[in-house]
Amino acid sequence: MTYNLAISPDFKPDLISGWFFFNTWLQKQLGEGVHLEIHQDFKEQHDAIENGKVDLIYANPFDISQLVRDKGFLPVVKPAAKPDEAIIACHAGSFTEVKDLPTNIKIAQTDTPDVNTIGMIMLEPADIDKTTVEIIQCDNFVVVAKQLMRGDADVGFFLAESFNELSALVKKDLYPLVSSQIHMIHHAMLVSPKMAAQKDQLEKLLIAMSSDDNSKKILGEIGVSQFETMSAEDAEFMIDLMDTLTT
Repeated sequence: MTYNLAISPDFKPDLISGWFFFNTWLQKQLGEGVHLEIHQDFKEQHDAIENGKVDLIYANPFDISQLVRDKGFLPVVKPAAKPDEAIIACHAGSFTEVKDLPTNIKIAQTDTPDVNTIGMIMLEPADIDKTTVEIIQCDNFVVVAKQLMRGDADVGFFLAESFNELSALVKKDLYPLVSSQIHMIHHAMLVSPKMAAQKDQLEKLLIAMSSDDNSKKILGEIGVSQFETMSAEDAEFMIDLMDTLTT
């Protein structure tokens, strides 16, 4: 049997080769076929989930609620010390505080749902909501930065990790207005009911990766230092938190 592995589409493009290395490693460890499917966007991935074509997924925190509560997926592990935080940035010299923003702003953003949700929440002190803004949809965070640098957008929503990894040349033209400090939202590896029998084995394998030099190198290739257990209680807490943020 071959299982399908999916990766949340918000991963950084330069990590794609690392995920293929990870997939090869995982097949050898499990002794099972695992096919890595790279979905181009969240809609494509959601369609695959609906059609039962995802068995193992490194999921965005926004999608974990649907996967766990609606589709019966089980949490396995989460990346240690790697929370998903958001940054709202503008062109350097344009604004200095969120409260200085006009209500009818143009926002450059990707289709990363948790970043966009947190970003809109952080704009609330300026009385800004979805009814007062124009959204400029971007393929990735580099394009978000370009929109700001060209003056085509007033602010941009970034995954904090992606903003911090922009080149110094780009960041000198940008100014971070505010950064979230939630600490409790993160991606996670989940298995579908189809792979429930392999959950414990997967957990042990993924946690042990950081103890072996070769597999630890693979972890680095996917931007993770180590994995740690994610219990059902951990998942429910994060789901409740995401629900609170979106209501």
